[in-house]
Amino acid sequence: MSDSMTCTSRHCDSIVHSQDGIPLKLFSVTEYESWLQLQDSFTQNILQPLHLHKSGAATIPNIKGETALAIAVSADPSDLWAFANLPKQLPAQQYKLEDSPYGDNLAMTWGLATYQFSRYLKQQEDQTHITLAIPDKNLYEEAQRQIQAVTLVRDLVNTPAGDMMPQDLAATTKYLAEEFNGSFNEIVDASLIEQNYPMIHAVGRASENRPRLLELKWGKESDPKVTLVGKGVCFDSGGLDLKPANAMRLMKKDMGGAAHVLGVAHLVMSHALPVQLRVLIPAVENAVSANAFRPGDVLNTRKGLKVEIDNTDAEGRLVLCDALTDACEQNPDLIIDFATLTGACRIALGTELPGYFSNSNEIAHALFQAGSQTQDPVWQLPLHTPYKDMIKSDVADMVNSAASPFGGAITAALYLQAFIENDTPWIHFDVMAWNNRTLPGRPSGGEAMGVRAVFEMLQGRYGQ
Repeated sequence: MSDSMTCTSRHCDSIVHSQDGIPLKLFSVTEYESWLQLQDSFTQNILQPLHLHKSGAATIPNIKGETALAIAVSADPSDLWAFANLPKQLPAQQYKLEDSPYGDNLAMTWGLATYQFSRYLKQQEDQTHITLAIPDKNLYEEAQRQIQAVTLVRDLVNTPAGDMMPQDLAATTKYLAEEFNGSFNEIVDASLIEQNYPMIHAVGRASENRPRLLELKWGKESDPKVTLVGKGVCFDSGGLDLKPANAMRLMKKDMGGAAHVLGVAHLVMSHALPVQLRVLIPAVENAVSANAFRPGDVLNTRKGLKVEIDNTDAEGRLVLCDALTDACEQNPDLIIDFATLTGACRIALGTELPGYFSNSNEIAHALFQAGSQTQDPVWQLPLHTPYKDMIKSDVADMVNSAASPFGGAITAALYLQAFIENDTPWIHFDVMAWNNRTLPGRPSGGEAMGVRAVFEMLQGRYGQ
């Protein structure tokens, strides 16, 4: 088992399936005010000075001074994250989730709110950590599946590059395949050339951590084939077009696309969704050495298109194009790729809203609806065909990076689209994979963005 998969954080057992615990009631403001009027004077005297007329949390003692009840109030309790701060607001005890229309949300966000990446922290065992008891077994199990998938993404992205190189990403992918009785295969180093993945090899050849293509397969061959492709650049120095220090600082997260497809795969497999799942991860380090690929080089691709290298720091689309070509060769029903691809998408949508492109209006709409339903928002950007002129080359079939920074997310997506067969439905995600600020249930650091939305869309499309 890869160390990166080891559960070392409190979130792993912060929810339990149990009937025991201090009752926890969740209210809207109106519900709280009506409930409070029915309470005895003791309870009213405790709560009224707290002015929970908008939001907040409180505990109520019994005659012995022990906590007898906990309550939480929100102005918008239907918001997924409305009660996600409760693990920080309540004393460290075990609380039992009372029947509530908002309970489904809290079951998941409680676990996500208690997340801490603690692999490198020297901590004493905390015997008093806060837990939420969930009496409903189905709700508990579903919450655990969601928590585990998001946690997998967060842990992978948060792990420093020194412990998350291509071989480490391979170990995690193999472990995940074994956990769900799938299969794992990898094509490593010179074998990439022999088996016609020239771009993956070219980008990763400068690193002592050898490049590879990872493959996870799961499901019945009779079911529709869904292929997930994730950018696995385990560290991006920028190559010979070296990044400045401040831009390189977080480049351990440049394998965030790989982390995201593994998170989606975890949800698919843990829910036994009736699909034939295939995951492809081109895993490389974009390093600098004497044999690094250069600006101005013309490189071949698996599809046979020749690509002129305008910038070695636009390497993600290079490794993805070989994997996408491979994906199309097996005629899947749907291809979805995730990548931390462009700063341009962050400029357009900010760091917290993942953008996506699709060649299918039907699937794009279903994905947007799924994001709204799960409160995992995603936003479609256009595959604006006239911008293809921006990635033309005078000496090759195309360049890997447009000269103009304008529309950079679109030109990157158009580059990838050149490797998708016209009749293959495809979604391309351009994600940040990182929280720059702490929000309820979402600590700063690695984050899953669009993972739950994609799974909801897949359930709607393939679920029984």
